[in-house]
Amino acid sequence: MTAFSELTTTRVGGEAREFIEVTDPEALPGVMLDVWSSGEPWLVLGGGSNLLVGDDGFDGTVVRVLTKGIRQTDAADDTVVLRAEAGESWDALVAHTVEAGLAGLEALAGIPGSVGASPIQNIGAYGAELSHTLVSIDFLDYLTGERSSILAAELDLGYRMSAMKKGRQGVVLAVELRLKRSELSEPIGYAQLASALGTELGDRRPIREVREAVLRLRASKGMVLSDSDPDSVSTGSFFTNPIVTGGFAASLPADAPRWSLDPEPEDTIVPLEQAQLLDGLPPAGPAESRVKLSAAWLIERAGIRRGFSLPGSRAAISSKHTLAIVNTGGARAEEIAELARFVQTRVLAEFGVVLQPEPVLVGLEL
Repeated sequence: MTAFSELTTTRVGGEAREFIEVTDPEALPGVMLDVWSSGEPWLVLGGGSNLLVGDDGFDGTVVRVLTKGIRQTDAADDTVVLRAEAGESWDALVAHTVEAGLAGLEALAGIPGSVGASPIQNIGAYGAELSHTLVSIDFLDYLTGERSSILAAELDLGYRMSAMKKGRQGVVLAVELRLKRSELSEPIGYAQLASALGTELGDRRPIREVREAVLRLRASKGMVLSDSDPDSVSTGSFFTNPIVTGGFAASLPADAPRWSLDPEPEDTIVPLEQAQLLDGLPPAGPAESRVKLSAAWLIERAGIRRGFSLPGSRAAISSKHTLAIVNTGGARAEEIAELARFVQTRVLAEFGVVLQPEPVLVGLEL
């Protein structure tokens, strides 16, 4: 039997009752249909970077997708459509695009996991998201058994969210991305990245430079998998940045980082004779705006420092970044979950915010 502690980046988790590896893209649909027809529980595994499985393991069939293949189709408008099979390494795909002089993925360098998992989470970092370049996915539907191409617009993509994460079951077989032929990056959309590059927000830099800067930033936070970095033995960011109403965000301390998720309201032109009627009225706009908060800031302000661990536990907050929970050596899955629950409790008590886990949890509860 195969243990999840050997297959996931946090190196915890019990055994799978049945385990299948698929390397042939043409064989994957048939394997999945056979597994589904058995009526037994099933789980699709990619790179194991966004998955936390309990110590009792998984009483069902695990299909590990290791399919490979990248195909490029030129378009007429100086763009290309890149099709990548689900089992490709995401970071390897980013490196491939940079070497090929294709812009669009450079800010997503260093994200662990497989290509097939990328649309499920709508992965994102440093001002970029998969949704910015995703054209479609090749999808095998669990309910119908049918294979189809689903356009990105039909996937309900949002912050770490997609139709698959909301309950549409099946397996991503491949993704198609539209990238630009350019040695210059997309406009830099994240202040920390701009600072690392010595440039301004909105500027473009060579895609190779952007990728290298992102890798350095991620490594400084323990967010690049490395045998030499104990802080990388994690699922990466354990909690998503919470999204709250503007009214709630206004109740937090003034120095709490926050980002508006709503477009700026358009200016309203009012005839001069009516202008005095607007004096004293609040500006027009949505009844409740949406604001994204910093989970790391909330955790730190709730009194949880980097390197913190519960007494006797082998799980700890990363020494480099409070969003990551690391296995310091021989931890059980329940120790990771216990620390996560403690963090949730502290942030809820201090700020009234419920932090939501980013990884998929199997056999564990928070």
